[in-house]
Amino acid sequence: MDNPPPPPPARSPWAQDSGFDPVKAAAILSSYGHGGFLGMRYEAHGPDWIELGLDWREDLVGMAETGVLASGPIISLLDNATSLAVWIRRGAFMPQVTLDLRIDYVRAAIPGKAIVARGECYQLKRSVGFVRGIAHDGDPADPVAHATGVFMLLGADGA
Repeated sequence: MDNPPPPPPARSPWAQDSGFDPVKAAAILSSYGHGGFLGMRYEAHGPDWIELGLDWREDLVGMAETGVLASGPIISLLDNATSLAVWIRRGAFMPQVTLDLRIDYVRAAIPGKAIVARGECYQLKRSVGFVRGIAHDGDPADPVAHATGVFMLLGADGA
């Protein structure tokens, strides 16, 4: 007896007719959970990159006497930006896992200034995506932090 074909996958809320919608995805990530608490917001995107912003807030400061944002919100911003960049390059939302994400801090963020993170997926293979990114507080040529990482692409052939 033949088995019936599996049902079609549910349509992602982040999809649009032409594929993955990074504006909608960033809005969802920025409305719920960790991204919502931090107040991440969409800035811009291209075919393999996205920029997300994070306003300075006193409750996100690491040490009150310095006024410098804690590292956690900046790490989260870079993680979200690089992850979204993979989905943009894939053209679809599919589950993935962060295998490696390295953050190198170059300097402290300027107190009171918003942070912008730009994530880029520069290489996409069968089951992994390679990313890089920067976080800055107004001048991309003077970054606060650099990121490099690898995401395992679930749902890819063999993954």
